Amino acid sequence: MARILVVDDDPLLRKLLRQGLAHSTHEVEDALDGRSAIALLDRKQFEVVLTDLRMAGADGVAVLKKTLTIQPRPALILMSGYGTIEIAVDAIKGGAFDFVQKPFEIEHMRLKIERALEFRRLKNQVDYLNHLQPHIYSFDRIVGANGALQQALTIVRKVARTSSTVLIRGETGTGKELIAAAIHYNSDRAEQAFVKVNCAALHENLLESELFGHEKGAFTSADQQRVGRFEQADGGTMFLDEIGDMSLTTQAKVLRVLQEHEFERLGSSKTLRVDVRMLAATHRDLGAMIATRTFREDLFYRLNVVSIQIPPLRDRKEDIPALTDSFLRRLAGTLKKPVDGIHPDAVAKLMQHRWPGNIRELENVLERAVLLADGPMIGVDDLTLAAR
Repeated sequence: MARILVVDDDPLLRKLLRQGLAHSTHEVEDALDGRSAIALLDRKQFEVVLTDLRMAGADGVAVLKKTLTIQPRPALILMSGYGTIEIAVDAIKGGAFDFVQKPFEIEHMRLKIERALEFRRLKNQVDYLNHLQPHIYSFDRIVGANGALQQALTIVRKVARTSSTVLIRGETGTGKELIAAAIHYNSDRAEQAFVKVNCAALHENLLESELFGHEKGAFTSADQQRVGRFEQADGGTMFLDEIGDMSLTTQAKVLRVLQEHEFERLGSSKTLRVDVRMLAATHRDLGAMIATRTFREDLFYRLNVVSIQIPPLRDRKEDIPALTDSFLRRLAGTLKKPVDGIHPDAVAKLMQHRWPGNIRELENVLERAVLLADGPMIGVDDLTLAAR
């Protein structure tokens, strides 16, 4: 259900829209001219405004300008019996969601309204996430007082606002992706795209297509053109997770992007240029891989401008109580379970475990415990730890 304002100097059209849209369970109000509409917009909140373009006094353009000053902003659809392509283009450029030429079928207008509501819903989600992301990846939200972790975070804070390439090292599950996201969302590129690719999750040919895109017909199943992740990240940040699992052929192409900021889609001879900040992560020993010629030395030095080592959880066990409290608060809300604490014996059991899966393993153990717990307190019997 949405609140809709209909603005038109034709009383019959206002009545038809009021009746026709009310059947769609929407709440509809109407105004006979732009001045009345502007007064209503000052007093009430509407999700969609339908307004005639030509009216005596304040016209549809005046109503449009008014909606542009309102937060949250309603979607505006202009109506006119004097429709031309130029009018429609000017309306959209001016901030209107759509333009409808009179006369029109009520079903056609219903469809326009539903599209406007969906667009508004998605825009609100994007605005919310854009506001939320910097908060989620604030340095203050990274839990841990361990000295090695704090040293790593000191480096992260220093390099975040630069354009330097960063190599993040650490075992699987230590939070390398969280560190990469913190760098991006605290950088000057925070408003641009943060594009993530897990190099270990894709076969070599699929990874090249994923990174660089391809043209239609580039290979058997390429039935249409595809834009690659580097193009999507233009102006923003590219995070290559598990870069140690990348083939030598793909490494050479990534090196070219780092050096020349250019590449070609698969099946194309056209060179594309991008402005991308590169972050990479790996759990592998790249030095040993260079010695066995499975990782390019020149790429390593291009990536290793700034190196950040994330300690494993077994080396920062003093952080387990704080991490546990943080995870339990979030999981209790997400899973809708009234869990508000953990027994000291259960904490002691967590402290004794070696955590081969690191923080990811701890989170999974606690999620299972919250799901299976019969009361508000996590006990020793609620914890299922992998055998050492």
